[in-house]
Amino acid sequence: MIRLQLSPITTVQQAQAMLQTAINVEFGTLPPYLYAQLTILPGTNAAAMARLKSITHQEMIHLCLAANILNALDGDDTPEGKPTLQPPVYPGPLPGDIGSDGKVLTVHILPFGKPAMQQGMYIEMPVDPIDFPQLKLTATASKAVTIGQFYEALDAYLKTLPASAWSSNNRQIADKQFFPGQLFAVNNYEDAHKAIQVIISEGEGTSNDPLDFSKELAHFYRFEEMYRNQVLTSSDSPQGFSWGGPLGVNYSEAYPAIADPQLHDFSKEPAAARLAQDACTKAYSAMVDALNLAFRGDMAQLGIAVRKMFDLRMAAVEALHTPLADKSKVAGPAFIYKKI
Repeated sequence: MIRLQLSPITTVQQAQAMLQTAINVEFGTLPPYLYAQLTILPGTNAAAMARLKSITHQEMIHLCLAANILNALDGDDTPEGKPTLQPPVYPGPLPGDIGSDGKVLTVHILPFGKPAMQQGMYIEMPVDPIDFPQLKLTATASKAVTIGQFYEALDAYLKTLPASAWSSNNRQIADKQFFPGQLFAVNNYEDAHKAIQVIISEGEGTSNDPLDFSKELAHFYRFEEMYRNQVLTSSDSPQGFSWGGPLGVNYSEAYPAIADPQLHDFSKEPAAARLAQDACTKAYSAMVDALNLAFRGDMAQLGIAVRKMFDLRMAAVEALHTPLADKSKVAGPAFIYKKI
């Protein structure tokens, strides 16, 4: 379970700092989710692939919405340095020293498999996951909060701000080409509240419903479906849902990709493997740079970032087809950022 140490919010500056943390948390989930998605063998695990694609797509939207809220609270005409993506190191903590049960959560880059799905559950877990039952994951900490509670506390403070605290049309990403009907500008508290509710709902569902506002399973329960290899379906049970038939997950139908490629010494690998990683690093770095420029007001950069994500996928495919010195292994993208 993601938990953040939460202090009372009393100033706009504190809210801005929390939003910057939220931006980097949302971004920090993308590499582990993408790695799991990319390492599924083509033509296999269709249900799992669809779920992972949907989750990564929505995380990208959450990232942009969080940036929109921060920009709406910042009327500064010199946007250099804010917001700023800070690519995490893996394995390592997500930004903000997030953890569970009083311990910092170490996030790994894992290929498609049960451990990757369980990690996704712990990242997305709500305060009280609904027990359907069969799998009951609980975690409590007196001074810790989940991402949902983090956003709710932020929302409660934002609600107290006067209209003058908000800057209308300030570096907003509201692109209709890449995220039609899902990404919108934040110009006031009402917009910010809507964005926060989208982020909470799509990640955790609600306290008594696994569905988000659009009546789709929240991320936590999608990961749980893949972890259990069972479909969560509506029923006459007291909870309104039950675990049904198999989802069709086959964890053996995945590339033999190494875990935590950032820790791997590619200097000892064949030239083809090194070149493949270099291409992944170049595409990932270009995507980060484009997103930073988009968040600072250059709207055209969002389209470039989306294209660089496609470049990253193509580079990852090449890497996953390139054996390492141990020919039984391959390496997906290490998600290393290098300033271009």
